[in-house]
Amino acid sequence: MTDQAPTTEKGRGMRSRQPKQLLLAFFGEYVVDQNEAPLRTGVLIEVLEGAGIAAPATRATLERMVQRGLLSRERRGREILFSLTAEGGAVLREATERVRGPHPFDPHGTGWTLVTFTVPEEQRTLRHRLRSALTWEGFAPLRDGLWLAPGEVDLAAALEPLREDLPAGAITAFHARELPGYAMADNVRSAWDIDRIRAEHLAFIDTWSDPATAAEAGSPLAARAMLVADWLALLGVDPRLPRAFMDEDWPAPRSFEIYWRVRDELEDAAAEQFANLTTGTERRRAS
Repeated sequence: MTDQAPTTEKGRGMRSRQPKQLLLAFFGEYVVDQNEAPLRTGVLIEVLEGAGIAAPATRATLERMVQRGLLSRERRGREILFSLTAEGGAVLREATERVRGPHPFDPHGTGWTLVTFTVPEEQRTLRHRLRSALTWEGFAPLRDGLWLAPGEVDLAAALEPLREDLPAGAITAFHARELPGYAMADNVRSAWDIDRIRAEHLAFIDTWSDPATAAEAGSPLAARAMLVADWLALLGVDPRLPRAFMDEDWPAPRSFEIYWRVRDELEDAAAEQFANLTTGTERRRAS
């Protein structure tokens, strides 16, 4: 959930937003565990058009998400409808705790989690998925073949969507603590680009503290999808390092405050728009 993408045409985006990012944000906010009815292609196109994504790009992304197993597709008459698959729902549920949690930039527990893995060369797609899952959980490569994350990572939950695909014994994991005389500060700076993390926070703050960002979106739902997509991207960059390794003016608390303020401001109008769009879907299904 950390992919980057072509720049959108609308909004004062802090970063380019891929159609996939926006669709995942939309499904995570309004579909998973909330709305089981399939959604018309036109509904998804309308939302993403408000975020500056042209219809052909949305259609192509929906097709790739079907091939990836995140969405299922069905035809009813002349319309194509999409639903989350079990795997797609699992991916979004895994992200929900941090997306909506009260402490998204704090590590869980103390110490450090270390992981090594072996995935055959011919399974490059699986290796990419594994690395993406580890990155989302705050891991970064410390040495060749050794990945490090702050705190006590629930690795079983993090890798659940990959469990059936990973070869037996592919993952070895440890929880460790820092030993006296072997300070972690240099390793932290080696594994993570602290300046880049700060810059991403400042970009998020700059983007969403400006009322024009939401105002220039094509609809409240589009603005909400843009906000959550940017939040997901920021969460994917920030590994939840202990505050002891950060400066006193670390911007993460400000990012958190702005995210929830704008999210709340968009809540009612976006929910009303979603209800109107899905009511239209239900009317078509009934007819």
